[in-house]
Amino acid sequence: MPNLLASRRGRLAAFFLLYVTEGIPLGFAATAIATQLRRQGVGPAEIGAFVGAFYLPWAFKWAFGPFVDVFRSKRFGHRRGWILLTQVVMALTLVVLVGVPLPAGLALFTGILLVHNTFAATMDVAIDSLAVNTLSEDERGLANGLMFAGAAIGQAVGGSGVLFLVPYIGFPATFFFVAGCIAAVTVFVVLPLREPVVEGVLHVAMSMRDKWRQATGEMKAFAVASFRSFVGTRGALNGVFFSLLPAGAMALGLALQSNLAVEVGMADDEVGALNLWTNVISAACMVIGGWLSDKLGRRPTLAVYLAGMSLPVLWLMWFLQQHGYDMPRAPGGAPMPELIRALWISSLWYAVFQGLMYGTRSAIMMDITNPRVAATQFTAYMAMMNLAIAIAAQWQGIAVEAWGYQMTLLVDAITGPLCILLLPSMKRPLVFSDELASRRARACAIGLGVACLAWVPYWAMHDLAGAAQPIFAVFFTLVFVASALFLLAGREVLADSAGVWRRAALWLAPLLLAMYARRWLGNLSGVPALHAVAEALVYAIPLAGGVVLLGLATRHWPLQAPAEELQAAKAA
Repeated sequence: MPNLLASRRGRLAAFFLLYVTEGIPLGFAATAIATQLRRQGVGPAEIGAFVGAFYLPWAFKWAFGPFVDVFRSKRFGHRRGWILLTQVVMALTLVVLVGVPLPAGLALFTGILLVHNTFAATMDVAIDSLAVNTLSEDERGLANGLMFAGAAIGQAVGGSGVLFLVPYIGFPATFFFVAGCIAAVTVFVVLPLREPVVEGVLHVAMSMRDKWRQATGEMKAFAVASFRSFVGTRGALNGVFFSLLPAGAMALGLALQSNLAVEVGMADDEVGALNLWTNVISAACMVIGGWLSDKLGRRPTLAVYLAGMSLPVLWLMWFLQQHGYDMPRAPGGAPMPELIRALWISSLWYAVFQGLMYGTRSAIMMDITNPRVAATQFTAYMAMMNLAIAIAAQWQGIAVEAWGYQMTLLVDAITGPLCILLLPSMKRPLVFSDELASRRARACAIGLGVACLAWVPYWAMHDLAGAAQPIFAVFFTLVFVASALFLLAGREVLADSAGVWRRAALWLAPLLLAMYARRWLGNLSGVPALHAVAEALVYAIPLAGGVVLLGLATRHWPLQAPAEELQAAKAA
């Protein structure tokens, strides 16, 4: 079998096929498995949590980069070794999932699939690293286009392809089909690869302890570089909020669409066809959207695309209202032709604006990225966007059961375009760290600190929020995640000048991330003592986090650019 990295056409084909293996698990989980779960009676809230958990590893894939850089295999190659390892584990975890009963074993099923997707996110890091070190400059544009196309085809294979096969081979057998697709790329593409030796790289024998220390050091450097870049300009900081906010209305791009499709009586092959056509239309519009943004300007066109994503969502909400369809219904009823037609129209309409948006959003994030730390800052923006998708999937599943489809679609359509308000400031700056950088860092510390403290009175009276609790839950989840990352990066930027807050920040960051486990607090009600301790921690952790953040706000942040750089920017 040929080494595809040895020729131009081979390299393009190799990275196209490698990205197919990235798209397959996403399509399989978000479309095929979500559809089958709803058909088996699993509620939208559980499905939303399942899909959201699937996206989480992609939100933290930046943390895998240092380990891919440091840990190498002489026998299998540096990046090739990682790709081999991750693909083998991905295929094996899919085979293991066949023995997990659904829906009874959904928790175990989600856990195993989370492991599967963690390795998929690690594979993505290794593939991108291999591409950077293999592709020549005149190949990168076409290669990136083919890579994204491969991911789209992979989603179609894992989603639509599986749903088309279910009537013929049954759902359990499709796990072997998906594992076989991944294994085929491993055998026919990855195994024959011969990774080129990178010139200038000195291979020094290191102990395992030294490797872990080097990887940790790279993560710290990543945190410092990202922090400096994010608060360096107003546009860069707004880019953080832009990334964490929904990128337009998202309901018709997540599990809500497949849930509703099952309820209104669509068969598996019909859901597969809907998923296939929306992917095809969206992919074509990605190219068109990027081209239009180059001609007409990125910010105005992106604003139109983001606003346009709410139109089909609002139309579907109105149509459901006209037909009296609101709360989730048990699957298995008679098909509802009018509602099926409405779901087709709204989904295809939505795919147009979603594709236009995707073709433009990445470009505008590049505009505000500091070229000196481009890989670091841009990767972090993309990771935060994946986090936003994970959170959106979860709150929408909960909201559908609490409010019904109509209110969920309305809230989605209203909150989705809010990110447009940040676009005016998101333009390429003359200097990437101005004189207000330190002030922004302190303002972020104060804002996050106050938000953490606000959790205490909210949690004491959260029952009064009624059906709005999912919205508050999403907001505070974002607060806790942002606060944890701020503490980890901030303590490295301030170093010894952080004083007593430096060690406190290190301990509180993982505890704030663990606040996500509060959603299972009710499961401890049968053990009163343990429940009381957990309840106390739910109050104490955000309170302590808020105090530490406000303490960091009193420190001087050394973030301003050198005087000569500021003067050159003003002169320009």
